[in-house]
Amino acid sequence: MKILLRSVSLTMLALATAACSTTAPTAMKSDEVPKAFTAPVTPGVSQEVTTDWWKSFSSPELTSLVETARTDNLDLAVAAARVQQAQAQTGLATSALFPNVNLSGSAKRQGTNHTGTTFNTFGASLGASYELDFWGLAQDNLRAARNSARAAIYAKDVVMLTVSANVANTYFDVVALRERLDIARKNVDAAKRILAITQAKVDNGVSSNLDLAQQKALLAGQEAQIPALEEQEREARYALATLLGRPPEGFDIKDASLEGVVAPPVTPGLPSSLLQRRPDVAEAEASLVAAHANVDAARAAFLPAIGLTGSGGYASSAISSLINPSNLAWSVGASLLQTVFDGGRLTSQSDIAKAQEAELIASYRSTVLAALVDVETALGSTSSLAEQERLTNEQVTNAAEAFRISELQYREGVVDLLTVLTAQQTLFSSQDKLVQIKLARLQAGVGLYRALGGGWTVDADKDIPTRNDFVPVPDLTDLPVGNPL
Repeated sequence: MKILLRSVSLTMLALATAACSTTAPTAMKSDEVPKAFTAPVTPGVSQEVTTDWWKSFSSPELTSLVETARTDNLDLAVAAARVQQAQAQTGLATSALFPNVNLSGSAKRQGTNHTGTTFNTFGASLGASYELDFWGLAQDNLRAARNSARAAIYAKDVVMLTVSANVANTYFDVVALRERLDIARKNVDAAKRILAITQAKVDNGVSSNLDLAQQKALLAGQEAQIPALEEQEREARYALATLLGRPPEGFDIKDASLEGVVAPPVTPGLPSSLLQRRPDVAEAEASLVAAHANVDAARAAFLPAIGLTGSGGYASSAISSLINPSNLAWSVGASLLQTVFDGGRLTSQSDIAKAQEAELIASYRSTVLAALVDVETALGSTSSLAEQERLTNEQVTNAAEAFRISELQYREGVVDLLTVLTAQQTLFSSQDKLVQIKLARLQAGVGLYRALGGGWTVDADKDIPTRNDFVPVPDLTDLPVGNPL
């Protein structure tokens, strides 16, 4: 009998070994990732993105706002709560690897009408049950839970990076709108000066009422742009307050100009490094590993469940003699449960797990491609906008000189009103355009920092369990085979 039991145990051990979890599929091969980025890169730049990349913009107020958002943003609070939920799910999956032990006690007073007697009964018992994880079902569920927790942590890092970038972009929006408002107000002041000159010329009979009406219409049109810009500034400021987890009422910032704010160039590194520097790519990979563990679990669910139970306890009519060897009763047992027919439930669950894995393989590939596109786009934008800013600066300088000369000549009667209006409109348009290009360039810089992962790396998360870091199954070779008859 002992030999038979040992043979059965070795057979079960072999089956368990054959049912070990499989390796997750490779979603993207190394030769599918380009060797280098093709967009223009600033030559001679060796500075890499750091985890506090927002400090590179040389704006103390921006630094303060980003650091506040990284602690008070409500989307981050939501993401943190989801991490806690995922970690709790890991705890539930871990509990399946251990036996359930229950302690119970009872006290009864009973009587019968027939004899007219009453008596007491007391009991205390300890029970335990354990389902052997021969096929690795619990292990696969634990791997799925742990990698889902990894994905939740990476998702929180994605939110952190997104919030930091959104704060920077919205802050630049507010400041740029304030600078555009200042330009618009100065343009209105210039239009009022020209209107005063035109009015004096009409009063002296030098100009006609047509010139006066044209200048008044131009002035009204320029003044009408100010309320629209003020409303945009308010909305951007309210959006910034929301990112900081604050109500919009009473919220304000100090800066009113983009002057002095810079986005230093950084090296993009190799495209393959994005796989370790983007939290969304790491999240997609962790989700894929979790899905593959679910496939393994679905496969293991087809195999029989083997359970062990044991109980022991005391029963007595007097509590003083309850714990007495003569009152002890015990039982041990084993069970095997194999599904014979379930209407295709297990097969459908397996098909669902496989389809989810296929979905996440495509999702991972899509995430990697999107990361490559983000970097290429950001590199191209920063290069293009830098050249646009240089040329627009030159345009503003020449337009300002042309307007100054035309205003003097109009005062002296050398040129007509149309020449002055054209010069003024050219100056205003170029100044407003320059601010918008500066804004776009700064936001492209933010986009580049974000596309490169914001200094994030997988290795920075030392406390996240790896795909092979889980509670081991009890060693079957140490289990008792049985007692000889």
